Amino acid sequence: MYERGDLFNPACGTRVVLDRIGDKWTALAVLLLQHGPLRFTELRDGIGRVAPKVLTQTLRRLERDGLVTREVFAEVPPRVVYALTPMGRSLITPLTTVSNWAEEHINAINTAQSQYDATV
Repeated sequence: MYERGDLFNPACGTRVVLDRIGDKWTALAVLLLQHGPLRFTELRDGIGRVAPKVLTQTLRRLERDGLVTREVFAEVPPRVVYALTPMGRSLITPLTTVSNWAEEHINAINTAQSQYDATV
């Protein structure tokens, strides 16, 4: 079990959750799934430039954390569909807020990076 209350302690449970939702692919997967269930290839194509192995690992972690469900249909070939759980859906608002912030500030960030790079 993880300790709570000190985000700067690597054993803090809240920090573990923040690490998960802040990883490279989680936010993109959750935001894609907000419109409904998707197959693996739809997720991969929607995210773009993610290795299948990495996306599989991300989806397994999200399933383990209770944020995503994985449903396998007995068809040939088997069809697998991923969907957000209610807890996963609760991430949409904060992730949308962060996404909107990024869109709003991308030009300022690019300018700051160019200025910094010109001085280094």
